[in-house]
Amino acid sequence: MPFDEKLISSIIVEAISHTTELPWIELKSNNSDPQMIGEYVSALSNTATLFNQQHGFMIWGVNDKTHVIEGTTFDHSSAKVGNQSLDLWIATQLEPQVQFYFHEAYVDGKRVVLLDINAAYSTPVKFRGVDYIRIDSNKKALRDFPDTEKELWAILSKKPFESLIALENASEDMVLRLLDYPAYFDMLSLELPNGRAQIIENLIADGMIAKNEAGSYNILNLGAILFAKKLTDFPSLERKAIRVIKYDGNNRMAAARKEQVGGKGYAAGFEGLISYINNLLPENEVMGRALRKVVPMYPELAVRELVANAIIHQNFFIQGTSPMIEIFDDRMEITNPGSPLIDKERFVDYPPTSRNERLASFMRRIGVCEERGSGYDKVVWQTEYFQLPAPEIDVYNNHTKVTLFSHRPYAQMTKEDRLRACYLHACLKRVNREYMTNASLRERFAIPQKNSSMVSRLLNEACESKLIKITEDSTSDKNRRYLPYWA
Repeated sequence: MPFDEKLISSIIVEAISHTTELPWIELKSNNSDPQMIGEYVSALSNTATLFNQQHGFMIWGVNDKTHVIEGTTFDHSSAKVGNQSLDLWIATQLEPQVQFYFHEAYVDGKRVVLLDINAAYSTPVKFRGVDYIRIDSNKKALRDFPDTEKELWAILSKKPFESLIALENASEDMVLRLLDYPAYFDMLSLELPNGRAQIIENLIADGMIAKNEAGSYNILNLGAILFAKKLTDFPSLERKAIRVIKYDGNNRMAAARKEQVGGKGYAAGFEGLISYINNLLPENEVMGRALRKVVPMYPELAVRELVANAIIHQNFFIQGTSPMIEIFDDRMEITNPGSPLIDKERFVDYPPTSRNERLASFMRRIGVCEERGSGYDKVVWQTEYFQLPAPEIDVYNNHTKVTLFSHRPYAQMTKEDRLRACYLHACLKRVNREYMTNASLRERFAIPQKNSSMVSRLLNEACESKLIKITEDSTSDKNRRYLPYWA
């Protein structure tokens, strides 16, 4: 982040006020060895996390023994490694990449250079394949200190994305300018306070922002990703904006008729996003009790749940990717970064599990998604009710995709479509403490009783594929009852 000279000076004064070097601060005079600097980026990033600090610092121009400001001749801007600048070379050697910035200032008339390094946030930071740590003011390989390594991993595993900082040192005015706080109070059905102090207090209490040592505020990822007026105001989250693409035809080779990237935070922009998607969907004609009516091809409840799930269950630590909704003539695909935390075959019956618990909790509080983990159950039920093919889940390398299919009569469904629908129907019956039967499956597919033998063949195929099983108390072919394989 950009530091002004006053802030740099205050950091250096604080660093030298201690009789010994703080673990996350390294003092140097003029040493400009690139390998050494890269190793310290790793060591200070990891050590900052170990000591619950947001940053590690390396300072040139201060004597590490006396803590006297002496000034430095080190010039990072002209330093090169081969044909690369120093900072670019270091960045290419880090895994995972961590943000760091060089700053220059004059303190007491002496030139100093400050290297600001973000704390490690998901895994220990390695430089050229080795992760480092500071032990008793000395830089060491982390692997040589297994207890410290275990402690660091324990801390990293408890540091959720939501509590990380999206923007530091924001003034009260900036917080209220960047976050859609009226939407926050409206979604929680709370009256908007008259004074700023109460607004800020509520945002702090809900983990949207945090007060820092300088007396200003840090906007946390939770607040920014949910209530940013513009995600572009937060560089680390800009690529997390949701993309919606409408294609002409059934494949990506066709021209994209419309494409939009969301600009608001997920909560503030959710209803607008759902409305935008519904306006792009093809239409389906359904028969009500008295009249035919035209409705969007995919039930709004199913769309809401799947979009909310893509938001909530995404892996925010995967860089350069975000949830994406793609609409084709014959299907709708909703993709999010990250593999699911449970087996894709158990989405219907498993209790809710999320890698972003605080985000999920807040989205449940404002009614965006299901609190009881029954969201996907409703998606399956809605596709059955509207006589659509069963949704399909695909898990790729670090991505999960759910596909909703447009209306297709039973005769035009593939064998895989029919088996998937049969299995999910059995799952839905099971969670409702009921059994799948020939009659219930015929109703699901809108197949008349005279064609019950066709459904019997499908049930037999599903049993042979070990997707379902016959209950032990089934006494005859006519009275057979079925359960999913895991029941």
